[in-house]
Amino acid sequence: MAIKLDMGKAWNDAVALLSANKDVVLIVAAVFFFLPNAIASLTIPQPTELEAMTAAGGQPDMDALVEVLTVYWSSVWWVFALLAVVQAIGMLGLLALLRDSSRPTVGQALSFGVKALLPYIACQLLATLLMVIVVGVLVGIGALIAPAVAALLGLAGMVFAVYIYVKFSLLSPVIGIEGRFSPISALQRSWQLTKGNSLRLFAFYLMLIVVFMVLSIVASMFLALFSIMGEELGLFASAIGGALITMVVTSIMLAVLASVHQQLSGGSGVTARATFE
Repeated sequence: MAIKLDMGKAWNDAVALLSANKDVVLIVAAVFFFLPNAIASLTIPQPTELEAMTAAGGQPDMDALVEVLTVYWSSVWWVFALLAVVQAIGMLGLLALLRDSSRPTVGQALSFGVKALLPYIACQLLATLLMVIVVGVLVGIGALIAPAVAALLGLAGMVFAVYIYVKFSLLSPVIGIEGRFSPISALQRSWQLTKGNSLRLFAFYLMLIVVFMVLSIVASMFLALFSIMGEELGLFASAIGGALITMVVTSIMLAVLASVHQQLSGGSGVTARATFE
């Protein structure tokens, strides 16, 4: 019989994990989540043409907008790809630090993150490919019948994509904590762990996302006040503040995933302990 997720316990366990390991979490999160995002925000140039379109007011020409965005992303995509790789290593390493009973050093955990990177990328690509294929097939079938049917099947495909996301949401802890490097095995394990808890997990994730979005909006409104003191100061405050928000949210979500994994895998529960004694 599948274990039913206790959302309250999952949250409390996540808080306990972060509290017990706050020093090492802060170090890893600062290096792999805060610094890369702050540097990227401060150094990546914004498309001047897009700013001109926005400043002009009115409805921008969609063809021109698409062209500007295409040229922009073709020049900076590699920066975001590198950023994603760095953060993935940090995520996997931090999960190993939080849940590995052998208490690895930071260096060992991050070395593990590098080793687990390719399996993690392969899993994400397979999961994304599955979602794209299903949505594409449904929309394609609907398009052969009628536009209204295509829209309806497209909506059904999006619902299925969300379902797939929930089912594979434990890929990170399955790889980072259990050390399953086989992509197929990791996908199967995540599917198995989430069995019977899809709706609970969806509700839990949705609640966290809404809370994070509200807090992010409030923080952004506060950071916008720095623009009054000058445009450069405003941009700097926005970059640093955005990076801090990303660091905090990512750390919390990783602790949540670790606690959910612990609970659904039938573990004895999270013990609030320091990674190092």
